[in-house]
Amino acid sequence: MRAMRDRPLALLPLPQEEAAQVRLAQRDPGAFAPLYAHYAEAVYSYCYRRLGDPEAAADATSVIFTRALTALPRYQGGTFRRWLFAIAHNAVIDGWRTAHPSAPLEHRPEAYDPAPGPEEVVLRAEAQDEVRVLLEALPRDQRQVVELRLAGLTTQEIAQTLGRSVAACKMLQLRAMTRLRTTAAAGAIQANEERRHG
Repeated sequence: MRAMRDRPLALLPLPQEEAAQVRLAQRDPGAFAPLYAHYAEAVYSYCYRRLGDPEAAADATSVIFTRALTALPRYQGGTFRRWLFAIAHNAVIDGWRTAHPSAPLEHRPEAYDPAPGPEEVVLRAEAQDEVRVLLEALPRDQRQVVELRLAGLTTQEIAQTLGRSVAACKMLQLRAMTRLRTTAAAGAIQANEERRHG
């Protein structure tokens, strides 16, 4: 995955081109490569955010694209991104259940960001830990909506991925954002108090 981060992505500029690429890949699996190149980093980031471990995220990304390639002949339309992230969502849940059938969330492994440069690694790891801690404080349905939003999905795509209405997803996102702001503000106040008295 690190090598993937170091090279530029071959982005498909227009949805029409993506739809044509999907149709081509349905006939010729070799044509799946541009779709992989376009979405691999976003899928890996989503998996990393959910799993907190670079190796587990890389493994999950591999499983997701293998499942997507296998299921591609049955793809019937809609946005490819939403379809792909529905597979990603299910694969992450399946993988977590298999690896940790009864482990509580607080026993998840610590996140590690393999980005180069020790200062950048520390800063990114601290920021990701803070985000992960904030996300883990959310109720499960709110956390799922926020994680999919962070992966770049639209509200419509999130609703389809989770099998909920758009209105329900908007309400979950609003509640999550309100809760995240409140939690972050409380944490900042506590940190300031500890600095003053420490």
